[in-house]
Amino acid sequence: METGNTGGNMEGKADMEMPENPFEPYIESLRQQLEDQDPVFLIGVIVALAVVVITCVFLKYFLSSKTVRSGVLLVGLCDAGKTLLFCRLLSGKFKRTQTSITDSSAPYKAKNERGSTWTLIDLPGHDSLRSQYLEKFKSSARAIVFVVDSAIFQKDVRDVAEFLYILLTDTVISRNAPSLLVACNKQDITMAKSAKLIQQQLEKELNTLRVTHSAALSSQDGSVGGSVHLGKKGKDFEFSQLPLKVEFLECSARGSKGEEGDADIESLEKSLAKL
Repeated sequence: METGNTGGNMEGKADMEMPENPFEPYIESLRQQLEDQDPVFLIGVIVALAVVVITCVFLKYFLSSKTVRSGVLLVGLCDAGKTLLFCRLLSGKFKRTQTSITDSSAPYKAKNERGSTWTLIDLPGHDSLRSQYLEKFKSSARAIVFVVDSAIFQKDVRDVAEFLYILLTDTVISRNAPSLLVACNKQDITMAKSAKLIQQQLEKELNTLRVTHSAALSSQDGSVGGSVHLGKKGKDFEFSQLPLKVEFLECSARGSKGEEGDADIESLEKSLAKL
């Protein structure tokens, strides 16, 4: 008798542990309906669903990439005036600055009807630091403001061109194609070079650098890798050949009236308003 009771209890437990799937009738019905459908119709449904999924993924990527790239990077050599320009754009006030050893960032509201707000980021200009900070922020760049010291440009032209070459041949920057604003700063100084002259000399210097860098990067089989080719092959370099929009403009973060006066940065503010 005890054995019989034990067997009955085990059967009851088994019944409790394996209840009938309540969705099984519906699954069987759905399977039967799918088998009865025309194969062409089923293929059409599958294709339609695939198109919807791909579209959703594409839109998510497209919209998120637009949202992420809201940075305006201030880059350039040391003492070009980036940090003072950063202060002037944010507050309009003059501020004594020193060589930056880290990045600084703040929201910048563009002077346009849309009230666009970008993240203004001042990057260190020292040659031992600028590469690592550029690597950190380049993916988020909507625009790059390359600040040039117009007063000593003739002395720095090679270094300016080298840094600009690194920017323009970077694969991420080339793919994202942020706007490039070359801000020819310190126009309040008498010996400052004009934006037009700076553009012409940079085109010549970059053309020379393209040749030397291509020769250095050439492998034994004659191919070149590691970076994007600058400009169009077989033609002298011009900024108009680049996949990104380039604009040269003149400005003065200090201003013609000195520390107590306003900065002369209207042209830069207008360009930022168009982003």
